[in-house]
Amino acid sequence: MLESCAKQAEYRSIVFALCYFHAALLERKKFGVGNIPGSTSGIGWNMNYPFNAGDLICCGQTANNYLENNVKVPWDDLRYMFGEIMYGGHIVEDWDRRLANAYLVKYVNETLLEVVEFFPGFNAPGNSLNHKQVLEYLDEQMPPETPLAFGMHPNAEIGFKLREAETFCNSLVQLQPREAGGEGGMSMEEKAKMVLDDLVERLPEQFDMEDIRGRVEEYTPYVMVAIQESERMNMLLAEMKRSLAELDLGLKGDLTMSEPMERLMKAMATDLVPSSWRNLAYPSLRPLGSWLQNLLMRVQQLVEWTAELGVPKVVWLSGLFNPQSFLTAVMQTTARRNDWPLDKTVILTEVTKKQPDQVDAPSRDGAYIHGLTLEGCRWDDKAGVLDDSKPKELFCPMPVILVRAVTVDKAEMKDAYQCPVYCTEARFREEVR
Repeated sequence: MLESCAKQAEYRSIVFALCYFHAALLERKKFGVGNIPGSTSGIGWNMNYPFNAGDLICCGQTANNYLENNVKVPWDDLRYMFGEIMYGGHIVEDWDRRLANAYLVKYVNETLLEVVEFFPGFNAPGNSLNHKQVLEYLDEQMPPETPLAFGMHPNAEIGFKLREAETFCNSLVQLQPREAGGEGGMSMEEKAKMVLDDLVERLPEQFDMEDIRGRVEEYTPYVMVAIQESERMNMLLAEMKRSLAELDLGLKGDLTMSEPMERLMKAMATDLVPSSWRNLAYPSLRPLGSWLQNLLMRVQQLVEWTAELGVPKVVWLSGLFNPQSFLTAVMQTTARRNDWPLDKTVILTEVTKKQPDQVDAPSRDGAYIHGLTLEGCRWDDKAGVLDDSKPKELFCPMPVILVRAVTVDKAEMKDAYQCPVYCTEARFREEVR
């Protein structure tokens, strides 16, 4: 096929760019795929897409056809065919599609006919080289593999290695005997009982929904969010208390141990959140100890919110069961106040320089939120812009953010970056829209 194309230089350059593009898509997977069972990171891809050699071959044939039938190289058409049809046919998630297209903008463009640096220290081979010469060039010139080769920050390698080590250690734990330990060791039942007693002591009381509703003067969108969050928290707390009481009776021998009780016991003994609780809770990758502490903080936010039933000075957005409902409440409140149609209203955000304890009063234009964290970049407080992550800094907490609603026609997006927001690092199907 290489020899049959009339535009040899262009075709060879495009084929090499496609090969590099194909390799980048595949190699990103090792940094984390969100929908793989047990995944704790989706920084590579949200989903595990079946990219294969057939996609690469089809793209090569498509490029050949377009070059033969056009005087000039139709770069936009080629990128569309590669990113939306060939490889894009596999891609389901919108943000993954945007990522693949960003690669194509970088790799497949008119500069391919010149000296192109695919990543620091590596230029594309000349378009006059044959297949054998290209392989020799790669053997001699290709630097050691780093995340930079895939357009990622070097910190991505740290996260990858940490997850590998964690997986290895978890595998070792799984190999340990499940029976009672030797001298000085604790059996699974003893570990579970110790955790159970601690949980029972620390679990808060459920919210008195009758009292909360009795104090409501007006069911504003913000009040509705507070009530819905409290109701969901009550469901979770009720199940936790019920299952813990049941397991306690089982461990004492007063009740026959059922399969759900066995699963609960094993989860608590290994510092995992029981599945029956996860099903009623919010997305989380935390171990049980950290998860409980996070739960208590969420309860405290709701206690303060339902005490006043107004608009909080600043809302811990990541501490809600349904963060999207609060953003919708911002739009509803603004739309009602200005008599706007809700379907013509959108959310805009402005990053402030404040921390939560520096906010004195609720915003008049929207609502203040906090609790968001950046992965893969950082926020420069002084310049007020996104910047590259600092070395060995995998996450960057964001300051307080002002969320406000505007009509679609007044939404200024010229210098705005549309950033995806997820509930956890796994990302898959956890987007806050």
